[in-house]
Amino acid sequence: MRMLLFSGKGGVGKSSLAAATGVKLSRMGYRTLVMSVDPAHSLADAFDLDIDLFGAQTADPYPVGEKLWIHEVNIQREIRRHWQEISAYVISVLRTTGISEVEAEELAILPGMEELSAMMYVNQFRREERFDVIVLDCAPTAESMRFVSMPTTLDWYMKHIFSFQRSLLKAVRPIANRVAPIELPTDTYFANIQRLFERLEGVDQLLEDPQTTSVRLVTNPEKMVLRETQRAFVYFSLHGLTVDTVIVNRVLPAEVSDPFFAEWRQSQRKILDEIHEYFAPVPVRETPLFTHEVMGRQRLEELAEALYREGENPAAIVREERPYSFAKQDGGYSIRLQLPFATKGEIGLFKKDDELVVEVGSVRRHIGLPTSMASMQPVHARLENKILTVEMKDVLLKG
Repeated sequence: MRMLLFSGKGGVGKSSLAAATGVKLSRMGYRTLVMSVDPAHSLADAFDLDIDLFGAQTADPYPVGEKLWIHEVNIQREIRRHWQEISAYVISVLRTTGISEVEAEELAILPGMEELSAMMYVNQFRREERFDVIVLDCAPTAESMRFVSMPTTLDWYMKHIFSFQRSLLKAVRPIANRVAPIELPTDTYFANIQRLFERLEGVDQLLEDPQTTSVRLVTNPEKMVLRETQRAFVYFSLHGLTVDTVIVNRVLPAEVSDPFFAEWRQSQRKILDEIHEYFAPVPVRETPLFTHEVMGRQRLEELAEALYREGENPAAIVREERPYSFAKQDGGYSIRLQLPFATKGEIGLFKKDDELVVEVGSVRRHIGLPTSMASMQPVHARLENKILTVEMKDVLLKG
């Protein structure tokens, strides 16, 4: 199975490009699912369907053509399916503050629930071998980062906190519930978390395998959008995903010669030059600004023709280079991370247990170390040619 993630700043055209890619793949004979991970779903609109996928009674993907399905995650439905114990406890806590039950139900939708629900669907479809390609229409950049980081975050919680927290609360619950203003979560609450974690098992390897998953960053030829695209590239690299294509959407066509657009054309040309320079050797594609809104099957096919060459396979593996790798050298080891657009002043790193923690601005990445490196410490780091190299050595031997 192949998985293609379309991500970028809100409003750049991710949904249309994801849908057009799905149309192209289905016409080539692939069983294709286009799935929205964006809370502001727009897939039904992209296909110009007069249906409410979000309010549908069934959670099954909706067929929109031969070998083509679309799916939008309904968080309320997913809470009833997967999050019942967790949601019920949060609601009970919120109700003690005096707010109404309706307000409590709304506030009980915790950050990450929708992303984890989408992850569970991806893992389910992978296990069922139901589709050949899953095209993910991701949320804007910040939410996309939460989506791809969820498996690692949950894995860390399960390994370091979950068992201790569950055992501790089991011991103190009878006494604490007598004096606490609210009841502590029951063991069924933790059992629910355990079941959810099991449903996500293996999805982190799926995301970080360039043979399976590729990220397609969507941007517009505008300076503000470009800066966010650069940050997104760094963040995906930190989380171990491979960006194999950058798509510049809504480029003014050459036939637009009206003087009104002269300054726009000049500005776009400058930004396009920057994009090609910044992202090299990652391939950069351009799609034109159409004279009409891209909605419906026919116009999605037109967009696909502009995006892909005749006979080209959108699911082909364009780039496999991993954003980080390990190597042995000079009596120690080194870790190489791709950090395009990062500067020395915003990078921080430290060792914690068997992990190397790298920080770029406010983003933190935990890199699990191989057994041979787990006891070593970072002794030197350098940023050259967009690559951060961290040297790891046994401090005792070094001394």
